[in-house]
Amino acid sequence: MPGSAAQPADTGRWIKLGGATPSLFQAPATCAVRACPLVVVSHPRGQGPERLRDSPQVQTLAQALLRANFAVLLSSDGGTLSWGSPQGLAEAGAAHAAAIRRFQWSGRTYALGLSMGGLMALRSALPGSPYPVRGVALIDAWTDLELAWDSALSRRLEIEAAYGRATPPSAELNPQQLLTRQSPLPLFVISSLEDTTVKASANSDRLLAHAQPGVSEFLPVTGPHLGANRFTPAVAQRLAGFFTRLETLEWSPPAASGPAASSSAASGPGASGTAAPPPAASGIPSRPVAR
Repeated sequence: MPGSAAQPADTGRWIKLGGATPSLFQAPATCAVRACPLVVVSHPRGQGPERLRDSPQVQTLAQALLRANFAVLLSSDGGTLSWGSPQGLAEAGAAHAAAIRRFQWSGRTYALGLSMGGLMALRSALPGSPYPVRGVALIDAWTDLELAWDSALSRRLEIEAAYGRATPPSAELNPQQLLTRQSPLPLFVISSLEDTTVKASANSDRLLAHAQPGVSEFLPVTGPHLGANRFTPAVAQRLAGFFTRLETLEWSPPAASGPAASSSAASGPGASGTAAPPPAASGIPSRPVAR
């Protein structure tokens, strides 16, 4: 049961969770007296939990989440070049299981993916994940595995190694393809049309049709891949606010899409699209999803 067998919360510092590729975890002090949700953060290509811990930009986001009473797991995702692979997802699942034993967990998990980490974050919110995810935030994120495989020889070789196959990834392994078969997800997406590393128009922008209306947000920004304007205090506050709003909603795991599922999704929280959008963050225009 959530929080029933938790060890004393580790607060105010990052602690290492064991494994072949260790992850890092921190819980706010409030989790010692009340149950808290968890945000799993998936890292960019060639990086890992230590790099995220030492990054002032990423820590701006992490500290905002901690102040909003979310525990934070900087997941190793099975390595620096895991590309959302099944083995990486299993490693993330093991880290998640270890993390929720360290504090009073509320039973609710959210995901945040940066660049390559978008594949893992999105995949963790779909059927077959070792833990249920209630909402996903993506920053300059890869979401289409096939597109990543086809984008450069270096990425192709990394994906082949991560997945143990020398052929293009099938639809069953591609988070963007899998999402089209599920009911809409709550999504918070930051992307730039000036990003030449991950083309937003072919990745995260294509998620718009599969974002749960009324609660999802798409924030367009300017500048290059993972630029500093993605990691300002204003953006961090907006990110924490997105997850906080989801805490107030009823939720059920994503179901396969179809006429029945579409009808169910249309009657879910915020589906009418009439909810007022959150305040703009320091002049950043938001694009609330409403249908």
